[in-house]
Amino acid sequence: MLSLLAHPSLMDCRRVFLANYEVWINIGVHDFEKRGEQRVLINVDLYVPLAETTPQLDQLDEVVDYDFIRRSIAERVSRGHIHLQETLCDDVADLMLAHPKVRAVRVSTEKPDVYPDCQSVGVEIFRIKPAA
Repeated sequence: MLSLLAHPSLMDCRRVFLANYEVWINIGVHDFEKRGEQRVLINVDLYVPLAETTPQLDQLDEVVDYDFIRRSIAERVSRGHIHLQETLCDDVADLMLAHPKVRAVRVSTEKPDVYPDCQSVGVEIFRIKPAA
């Protein structure tokens, strides 16, 4: 995976990530997709400023906790049916950017079981928080 840490506005950041978080959710626009859950893999990269997330006391509250990422995704997918992967990506990105220590986010979702002749189909989004 190519890191975005070379982006000029992220060069003072570290990347915190959640890789291939597997969830079973009701997602899709087709009738057969609305009748059951599908396996979706979610990847999240958070870009957080080193100045705000370099621990001085080796304490969890000094950094962005991975549990925040998982909890936020679990809460979003628990709300019910989602038609589009684009909607899921946008919603997860919004939740991540709401965290005060997150400057930018990359979110991807993949449905690995859609077609027998490819590994997966998916969507990816990258967003930088507007400067204050």
